[in-house]
Amino acid sequence: MKEAPYKLRLKKEDIVQVIAGKEKGKKGKILAIFPGELRVTIEKLNMVKRHTKGDGKTRQSGIFEKEGKIHISNVLLVSDKVGKGVRTKMKKLEDGKRVRVCVKTGDVLDKV
Repeated sequence: MKEAPYKLRLKKEDIVQVIAGKEKGKKGKILAIFPGELRVTIEKLNMVKRHTKGDGKTRQSGIFEKEGKIHISNVLLVSDKVGKGVRTKMKKLEDGKRVRVCVKTGDVLDKV
């Protein structure tokens, strides 16, 4: 597994908004993050079809739908106050904790 070229500001279970591609404008929860590829999968977005062949015993054959990967540059973290995707920066609090902060409003986006 490759290592990410820089620190990612997205986490699993975050609500994000897609800003580019066929799913533009839609919001969803992050299911998985792939730091080496700089991609994420988002719940019920970018659905792709997989054709599988059954083995005759246990595995069922057919066409299955699952979430495809989306590049992290095409998603923004959603702020509760603003209600849409916002750009973020990192800030260090007085107690030494690093949190994600909305660039425009200055609100802390992490649950402290």
